Amino acid sequence: MNVWFAASEAVPLVKTGGLADVVGALPRALAKLGVRVTVVLPKYGEIPRGIADAAVFKTSFDVTLGWRRQYCGLLETTVDGVKFLLVDNEYFFKRGYLYGYGEEEAERFAFFSFAVVEALKRLNKDELPDVVHCHDWQTGLVPMLLKTRYSPYPALRSIRTVFTIHNLQYQGVFSRELLKDLLSAGDELFGEDGMEFYGAGSCMKAGLRFADKLTTVSPTYAREIQTHEYGEKLDGVLRQRAGDLTGIVNGIDLDSYDPMTDPHLAVNYRHSLAKKRRNKSALQQELSLPADESLPMIGIVSRLVGQKGIDLLDEALPGLMAEPLQMVILGSGDPYFERRLREAAERYAGRLFVWFGFNEGLARRIYAASDMFLMPSRFEPCGLSQLISLRYRTVPIVRETGGLRDTVEAYNEFTGEGNGFSFGPPSAHDLLYTVRRALTFYGDEATWKRIVDNGAKQDYGWDASAQEYERLYGELAT
Repeated sequence: MNVWFAASEAVPLVKTGGLADVVGALPRALAKLGVRVTVVLPKYGEIPRGIADAAVFKTSFDVTLGWRRQYCGLLETTVDGVKFLLVDNEYFFKRGYLYGYGEEEAERFAFFSFAVVEALKRLNKDELPDVVHCHDWQTGLVPMLLKTRYSPYPALRSIRTVFTIHNLQYQGVFSRELLKDLLSAGDELFGEDGMEFYGAGSCMKAGLRFADKLTTVSPTYAREIQTHEYGEKLDGVLRQRAGDLTGIVNGIDLDSYDPMTDPHLAVNYRHSLAKKRRNKSALQQELSLPADESLPMIGIVSRLVGQKGIDLLDEALPGLMAEPLQMVILGSGDPYFERRLREAAERYAGRLFVWFGFNEGLARRIYAASDMFLMPSRFEPCGLSQLISLRYRTVPIVRETGGLRDTVEAYNEFTGEGNGFSFGPPSAHDLLYTVRRALTFYGDEATWKRIVDNGAKQDYGWDASAQEYERLYGELAT
């Protein structure tokens, strides 16, 4: 099986979020099953120089976007056993950051989508992939181009496409006039069965309409996005394509996220809660928090936005700070929530510590030091933080939505089953109640160890998910 991944980010080359973790790790898991994966990625200026300089030039050609003709270079490199094909155009991709360029985003990722298909057109027959697996709106035009503009090319007709929704909220919506210009298209692509979206055009919808199979990153999220509440105005399209939609839970890189070998930790450990708590002492010292290993610590590593339930946290904070606990938060996002948390950190100095921005080493130390990890998300397609926390023997407290519901089982004191705590309604009251319930069990060492051990028994790697993707590719290739 030969598969191309088309994506806008991937570790270890470049990352802004969980999409990069998936695109970086899944190809390695598929390789164990004999699937050959090539990841096609923009050659951003942010790619580490050592990796970029090692890439070998393969070919170049022009990409036409309406009246524009843009240079496109293709460079190839292998990183951690994964082959990457880098799409080079400095005007589009050698910038200060990956995203956030307004209407220019349409031109940047239309260029990237055309470049992917033009690269396919230049392959020998025995090099063509069986499947092109596209990720999120930045590659939503690829399935559409293969089914429309490039359908006259016989060699490309056998290629099947998979489109994965990592977060339906981000759709790549632009004006019809701009997209028609970039695609040199008329109204034929903007009907109800095309990419038309309330008078504009949606790159996400293009992927949903034209890909052969659709996936998203958890079974619960696959069901949720077919409802009005979570469907982001695309629930009707998703219900129409329900038979082609599969939810497959993400995994994490177990070699990278390993508390036994993680170089960022003060003390490495596997199952020992005593060693784990030495990391709490080290973090308390690092952040100038009162040193007390017995005091429960709650960690949060998150974007500080409404989707992540930060409004619920803000409302619940007075009640949380009335409990005997410490809380450490790492993240950035909405200026309003940053201001609220900055004020709260001053008000509850010594109890609440907030680091604005992102620091990979500190994030790892928070996962290791915390006894509990809080994720009160209003919606969460999959979530990786709860999987990382479980890997670090930290008990997750989550809202029952998306992948959080699929991976965290609420502890049942009558059966002894469950690896965390969860609440249903998106309310500060339910959040606070659930944290207090967790604190009650934390006070019983034997019970707490049972909950931690329950989480340690589960496999959070990519192997099972990779098998589901391999099966899906096989269905398309036959």
